[in-house]
Amino acid sequence: MALRSLASLNAPAVCSSTALTSKRVAAKSVAPMKTVAQPRINSLRSSFSVSPGVATLRAQRSGRMAAAAPRALATTPRASQLPVDLTGKRAFIAGVADDQGFGWAIAKAMSAAGAEVILGTWVPALGIFEKSMSMGKFDKSRALPDGSLMDFAKVYPMDAVFDTPDDVPEDVKTNKRYAGNEGYTVSEVADKVKADFGTIDILVHSLANGPEVAKPLLETSRKGYLAALSASSYSYVSMLQRFGPLMTPGGAAISLTYLASERVIPGYGGGMSSAKAALESDTQTLAWEAGRKWGVRVNTISAGPLGSRAAKAIGFIDDMINYSMSNAPLGEKDLKAEEVGNTAAFLCSPLASAVTGTCVYVDNGLHIMGLAKDSASLPQH
Repeated sequence: MALRSLASLNAPAVCSSTALTSKRVAAKSVAPMKTVAQPRINSLRSSFSVSPGVATLRAQRSGRMAAAAPRALATTPRASQLPVDLTGKRAFIAGVADDQGFGWAIAKAMSAAGAEVILGTWVPALGIFEKSMSMGKFDKSRALPDGSLMDFAKVYPMDAVFDTPDDVPEDVKTNKRYAGNEGYTVSEVADKVKADFGTIDILVHSLANGPEVAKPLLETSRKGYLAALSASSYSYVSMLQRFGPLMTPGGAAISLTYLASERVIPGYGGGMSSAKAALESDTQTLAWEAGRKWGVRVNTISAGPLGSRAAKAIGFIDDMINYSMSNAPLGEKDLKAEEVGNTAAFLCSPLASAVTGTCVYVDNGLHIMGLAKDSASLPQH
């Protein structure tokens, strides 16, 4: 039966005055229709399926909702569909001189993600670094998740406190630690990278130096203070000035900072706290300028204490690690360099394409604390 016929059976009867001459006639004509048509109506109604959603609502309203059967779990795990993928990307990382620090961890994470890695290594450390690589001393640290060994497309001598050859003083040029090396200023290294590779996608600033870091700020000389800012913060500006034009749109630059930029860390002196504060402030300004000029993102990572060779120059890094484990929200675990490396890989990947001008804390949460849980002045609970 057509839908139109079904509708007419459910609708009130409409009759002309000539068809109905009395109430008796009307009663006789209506009653048989009800008894004959009702089974056909019910049959037709049952032939139309009710949507699951409507059926569920009806059952809920009537209180007759049957217990839902448990959903079967997939037997095969779903493959990851959101990887940190840097395949086809090229990264230049300044500040790798051994296999212990954050710079190495960043290089390793980016290599594992598929990036081609180029290094800029401090000139006095270059010879030892290359010798250790060739002798296999870093082979264990070079191991990637797929079983291969991390390799570098090229390693350049670099000293980021010098922008151009004219900035290099004579005593440095003649220093035996610099002997046999040339073209290590920021501008010269950028020119070499351009000649050898054309472009880069990622720029990493993983270097800092404060010759008077062990001195309180009140005892720091002007020369020591400015040296800390030159090596630890302005070098990031200089690198972006020279490498920015080589970077592809959508590229990313990243640096490393420390909590002393915003909190007092007694013993972290020599102007280094000021240098880190400048680095974080510059990150925001550089994000604006580099973003508008080249389409490049600029971020920094505030890393927690790590017992690297460079950090041990401060003199109390072990105490800082113990303090962090006693007071950080995630204090039951050591901070691992690879955690900083993985964060850097993410920030430089397409997954972070809208993240710029940001300081990301990777310190087990220590930065949020305002009270030392292990302070001797607190009652023990």
